[in-house]
Amino acid sequence: MDRHDPPAGERERLPAETLSPLATRVDELLALYRYELTPAIDAINAAIAGYGGLFDPETTDDEIRTAIGELLEAGPPQSQQGATDSAVSRVVLYVDGSAHSNGPAGAGAVIQADETPIARLGRPVGSRTNNNVAEYAALHLGLQALTARCDPASVEIRIDSMTVINHIWGDSESTVQATPYSTAITDHLSTLPAHEWTHLADSDPNPADARATVGADIAALGPG
Repeated sequence: MDRHDPPAGERERLPAETLSPLATRVDELLALYRYELTPAIDAINAAIAGYGGLFDPETTDDEIRTAIGELLEAGPPQSQQGATDSAVSRVVLYVDGSAHSNGPAGAGAVIQADETPIARLGRPVGSRTNNNVAEYAALHLGLQALTARCDPASVEIRIDSMTVINHIWGDSESTVQATPYSTAITDHLSTLPAHEWTHLADSDPNPADARATVGADIAALGPG
């Protein structure tokens, strides 16, 4: 293989904060599945013998590592190879970050066209990472998928983090250290023909929330 043409999972994989070796392996598989949480976790569960699964307390770390190794060796699933949806003119991007009290954090993003999801994404961000960074990572996750898979005329970004809104779209400098996400976010936004943001209140539904929570659960896997 040409060293300038890395495998699909490496091309798709996004920057992460510190993760345990086990959570890192899960993140590698998620990248192979283009961060589509449900098919990736279903594949892991199917590859683990017995009735266990990724989050079953009876499943050992070695069983998870073995299952992920087999799936990585098999390569991307057919449904993920080159899948795009460029026929949409306007999309809505929901994003959300989640962090447990002791630091495991995850990011979620859902891309919708005409209220129909075309991508439902999630990932671990870091084993000891705060919620602000998870919110940046969620926006990065969604925009990366959006710019890679769609070519819409306009995008509405629905987000509940005023910290991210003020930093990315506001006039004042942010004190939050969010690199490398903030630079990548700005780069992705610059490629969109038109976009706007909507602040979500806590009471507003956000389909990205559940995926961010699962991402945080993955970040909590393994010691360290």
